Amino acid sequence: MKLFAALKKRREFERLQLAFVKSLVDFDIIIEIGYAGEQKKPLTPKQLFLLKIGSVTTVRRRLAKLTEQGVVHRRTNANDRRSDILTLSPSSLKLMARYGTLLASILALP
Repeated sequence: MKLFAALKKRREFERLQLAFVKSLVDFDIIIEIGYAGEQKKPLTPKQLFLLKIGSVTTVRRRLAKLTEQGVVHRRTNANDRRSDILTLSPSSLKLMARYGTLLASILALP
């Protein structure tokens, strides 16, 4: 596969499958929550804000939208009921795994 054909395929996937990603902030939020999940270190909203992905207001607004759309799940922390834990929904995890496979195939280009 040629470079621009691969990039076109990537953008088509993003446009069709990742339509809920409206900005780089959305994508960064999803990546940080997914990464924390992989590391088995649950992420709280406060920790997400401290990553300085964007202004606190922007991150709060985008997180609320992703939660409303079912991309991100927010549940009360069992250890400290004052905070919430952020996770990606199972369907979002599957979708991101497919996206990762696509990216890996592009990176494997000669």
